[in-house]
Amino acid sequence: MEIRVIADDITKVKADAVIVNHFEGVDKLDGDISAVDKALGGAISQLVSQGEIKGKLNEVTIVHSLGKLPADRVVVAGLGKPADLTVNKIRGAVAETCRQLRQKGVATIATSPLGAGINNISPESSAQAIAEGALLGLYAFRKHITREENKFGEIKQLLIVGSARIKSALEGGSHKGRVIAEATNLARDMINEPANFMTPTDMAEMAKKLAEAHGLEVSILDKEQMVELGMGALLGVARGSQQPPKFIILNYRGSDSAELNIALVGKGITFDSGGISLKPAEKMEEMKGDKAGGAAVMAAMSAIAQLKPKINVTAIVPATENLPDGNAYKPGDILKAMSGKTIEVVSTDAEGRLILADALGYARKLGAKFIVDVATLTGACRVALGDICTGAFANNQDLANRVLSAGNEAGEYIWQMPMFDEYKEQNKSDVADIKNTGGRWGGAITAAKFLAEFAEDTPWVHLDIAGTSMTEKERTYTVKGATGVAVRTLINLALSLAQ
Repeated sequence: MEIRVIADDITKVKADAVIVNHFEGVDKLDGDISAVDKALGGAISQLVSQGEIKGKLNEVTIVHSLGKLPADRVVVAGLGKPADLTVNKIRGAVAETCRQLRQKGVATIATSPLGAGINNISPESSAQAIAEGALLGLYAFRKHITREENKFGEIKQLLIVGSARIKSALEGGSHKGRVIAEATNLARDMINEPANFMTPTDMAEMAKKLAEAHGLEVSILDKEQMVELGMGALLGVARGSQQPPKFIILNYRGSDSAELNIALVGKGITFDSGGISLKPAEKMEEMKGDKAGGAAVMAAMSAIAQLKPKINVTAIVPATENLPDGNAYKPGDILKAMSGKTIEVVSTDAEGRLILADALGYARKLGAKFIVDVATLTGACRVALGDICTGAFANNQDLANRVLSAGNEAGEYIWQMPMFDEYKEQNKSDVADIKNTGGRWGGAITAAKFLAEFAEDTPWVHLDIAGTSMTEKERTYTVKGATGVAVRTLINLALSLAQ
């Protein structure tokens, strides 16, 4: 979809539909909606007075212009109560509106900077939210569908219309929104791809393409190099698969300093059967999504490279399948991680923390000042927080606060979980330094405490996205399937660290 900013009057723009906003509890129309209402001979104000347009959040009302405007339709998007308006609500309202218009066969849309001026929302922030909402809300993964009758309509152009005075701000906001949304949709594509189309090798090839397209440095470590580095935990998980493991490293250098400001580590299990500790067959197809953390950090790097913050960032993705065969690692095995710590395997289905142990060790070897890892790590986190909140676990409160703030700005809900030392007891092993699962109770926390052993004293935050990485229904700009969660949070975090 093409997104353009034009300096014009919304009443003079030719499009299939123009969007204006209305607020709940507001009877008097002003600004763009007032001008459009006047051109329509008071049609909108009449619908407001009749109670048909209430302005409730995500309410969408379509009014046909019948030749009174260059645009064929006027869409009144409800933004809820003015006092409650946030940038995230603008994102969601735009997504809902665009999806309804796509169903009507609309190809071109024009909109004013919705909500700008309310609650200190700037035209730039509004334009960013509009671009993000449209691109995220219209996303669909239809690559493998061949039936003609299932083809979607397509919105081909979105015009953001404002005065010449704010045109530059609108362009800056819409550009940033496009970059961030396209990165999120890239992650969604990678996660939605089935395991036969997104193997560890395919993930590595994707990293190479991103590096070439955006000027990133890329290194792909193969099995032999992992052996040399002593990555016994990752190699143990990889043993059951015919697909060779890949250790993906993407570097962005935005600063002349040699310091690595932050490492973004993502779990890249391209398919998780549970290994010898086999998962139930029901819904196992969803385990193609166990690479969501790896996809998120790779996609975030593509946006960081385009937005160019003055900061050095490295993304690290240990990528492998977790499958059972005659060579697969087994419960009771002892693996040695890159750090030298030995791990008793209690369950081969607790594989994510094993591959992350070596990735965290590698990030420390690079001298990362901060580390954030993203992983579909535990069903326990989904039990605790459902599919609304990502769980955050940290050994450093300052970094945790930065991550929470970045998530809040993105509209991605993150809830910090406890990390009391008493939880370490559950991970104690009688035969190794640590065991890979602490049992049922507090499972998300004991998994995080396991990772903390490998982050050691580096400031670190772990984001458990097991509940939020996929969704079964549309919710504003989140559509069915992969959500691309954490991409926008990580981008915001990198931008804030650069400031």
